[in-house]
Amino acid sequence: MAGNSPADPTRSGVRATYEEIAEGFAATREYAWPEVVDFVEDASDGAATGLDVGCGNGRHSELLAEHVTRVVGVDASRSLVALARARARERGWAAAFDPVVGDAATLPLADDSVDLAVYVATLHHLPTRALRVRSLRELGRVLAPDGRALVSAWSTEHDRFVDHDAGFDTTVDWTLPDGKTVGRFYHIYDPAEFDADLERAGLTVVSSVVSSGNCYARVRT
Repeated sequence: MAGNSPADPTRSGVRATYEEIAEGFAATREYAWPEVVDFVEDASDGAATGLDVGCGNGRHSELLAEHVTRVVGVDASRSLVALARARARERGWAAAFDPVVGDAATLPLADDSVDLAVYVATLHHLPTRALRVRSLRELGRVLAPDGRALVSAWSTEHDRFVDHDAGFDTTVDWTLPDGKTVGRFYHIYDPAEFDADLERAGLTVVSSVVSSGNCYARVRT
């Protein structure tokens, strides 16, 4: 029966949402974003180990696998990790891929172990500022001294948020095949707030832009 499930602004609630919508969500996420392609092509020289935080169906892990020896994909959704693993098998890059069910705020990797990381369209799903900053600190912890990362989040400069000039929490619905809508929690970042959280986490912002309605920052430790 069609209906509406409001977003549960807890870590377990966000995880449950993506378990529920995983298959349909993955089907709409086929290609790597151009901003991510540009970053990986620019920053991958000499990189051996890649990390995709919030890997989803593995579309950006696949891009990383074209440039590094090993890619670790981390996602809180067991179903999305399974879909990413299947994608890697079907397309021939499974040998380079280590998919892991895990939390962006407690990354299952050793210190200084990652040369190249993407943390794309995931930070904004963490339900508190403390968790978001903690996850960014985790990104800094696992980056090698000369490692580079790209972080993105939805921005108040997106066309659908023109009435907002400061960061805010919201719910964005996803519609399932049976007509049921499932609310997804988002924190929509003001660009200045985004940069402030990166710096608060101890990351050095190499560049920061808004593109296609998203904040993007290239960072290092």
